Amino acid sequence: MELREMGHEVTVCPDGLTAVAALERNTYDCLLLDLNMPGIDGIGVMAQAAELMPDADVIVLTGKSSTETAIAALRYGAFDYLTKPCKRIELEAVLNKVREKRDLNNRCAALEHHVERLQGSARLVGNSDSMQKVRTLITKVAPTNSTVLILGETGTGKELVARELHEQSKREDKPFVAINCGALPESLIESELFGHRKGAFTGADDNRKGLFEVASGGTLFLDEIGELPKAMQAKLLRFLESGEIRRVGENDAMVVDVRVLCATHRNLQDMVDVGDFREDLMFRINTFEIELPALRNHIEDLPLLAEHLLSRFGSTHSPTSKFSPQAIDILTSHSWPGNVRELANAIEHASILCESGPILPEHLPNNFESRRTRNLQLANIGTLTLRDLEMQAIEQALARNDGNKPKTAEDLGISLKTLYNRLNQSVLKDSAVG
Repeated sequence: MELREMGHEVTVCPDGLTAVAALERNTYDCLLLDLNMPGIDGIGVMAQAAELMPDADVIVLTGKSSTETAIAALRYGAFDYLTKPCKRIELEAVLNKVREKRDLNNRCAALEHHVERLQGSARLVGNSDSMQKVRTLITKVAPTNSTVLILGETGTGKELVARELHEQSKREDKPFVAINCGALPESLIESELFGHRKGAFTGADDNRKGLFEVASGGTLFLDEIGELPKAMQAKLLRFLESGEIRRVGENDAMVVDVRVLCATHRNLQDMVDVGDFREDLMFRINTFEIELPALRNHIEDLPLLAEHLLSRFGSTHSPTSKFSPQAIDILTSHSWPGNVRELANAIEHASILCESGPILPEHLPNNFESRRTRNLQLANIGTLTLRDLEMQAIEQALARNDGNKPKTAEDLGISLKTLYNRLNQSVLKDSAVG
């Protein structure tokens, strides 16, 4: 009764055997154990818990106080040891320490899970009206617990918006955990999100926390939510409506306090219309929408973005580099199908080549210079031929697919052989022009 009044969910077991059976079925954060119990005593339960649930903290509460029993309990991994009768304030203080420890462990797990995402400084950059509107929306919704749907093309910076929402929220000192829903096999995504019990399936050799538990108290960012399998959509909807999750292989649900942010480059309404996305989930996740503009639609921000990205990459590759006016002209005339991500790749490439001097057109990736050369050639001709338009489409598709020719051919709806023929014809034409 006291524990429930403190806000805890409680399972009461009359003896050690019942406690071990409960550990085999469900997950617990903390075990409050007596030492003297029929069947299996407290030390025996602790030994079993170490195998079944090594992450659980154990508080021994017993009327038999002695140095020997205290040492035995601590040897088996007890978090603390209290003597009955204990005051509520004493128990509450110990449980608060358990909570603080678990919060710290979750923050460390979140940091380890996304350490590669945290390299370098990353923030929203731009003074255009469209970017100012995005910042205003972030400021308004960040302090709430509302679910937010972040929309935008691939590479526009949707995760940066999610991080800004977290950092401006009341959860800023709790974990921020991000996962790309399209990056995991369907067979693993349930375990990744919700965790699993040891033995729940082949390869489940240990109990594992899911990302909902790792993000406890903080924010979980589900990138590319449109790629989430239908079965997982139902489980996500259940969490959003009840706050409960269930580990794979467990019967009982657990309550976790997590704010969910979602992002997608796809049109969810179109997916609903063809049956690929649940309509009730779509309504549930877009309580508040933030749409990021494509880079080509706020190209006036490109010089500022370019300088910001150069300051990140330049600190490693070429700390004194600046952009030449010619390089900026080429960058601002590009269509940027890959948005800010494509810009970041181009600037990292240039910062490596330029060493300590200014960034010139020749330091940019080859597709930028070849595009500039082709544009100049076409300008000299004065008219665009069908072949010229075809090659522009091919070059744009190659840029979108990072030079991957099989993916480019599939994107254009032509065979790989046809693509190679067109590229070879372009090379021959460029040689003739030269």
